[in-house]
Amino acid sequence: MKEKTFESALKDLEVMIKDLESGTIPLEDAITKYTDAMNLVKFCQEKLDHATKQVSKILGENGEIKDFQTTDEEV
Repeated sequence: MKEKTFESALKDLEVMIKDLESGTIPLEDAITKYTDAMNLVKFCQEKLDHATKQVSKILGENGEIKDFQTTDEEV
């Protein structure tokens, strides 16, 4: 089974939100859909956190990975 991507999880989440906002699904289905949506939110947040950590690292001149700092942070 292929691992879910951030983009596919976000798309699924958007569909779930529209369904929940419609107010046309039975309560039990809404609870299940809400639980699934919250799991997708957690998944997306973890993916974003991981991406943020990756982006905040750069390669130093000697090929070493180090934390990225802007000029303001170096003071």
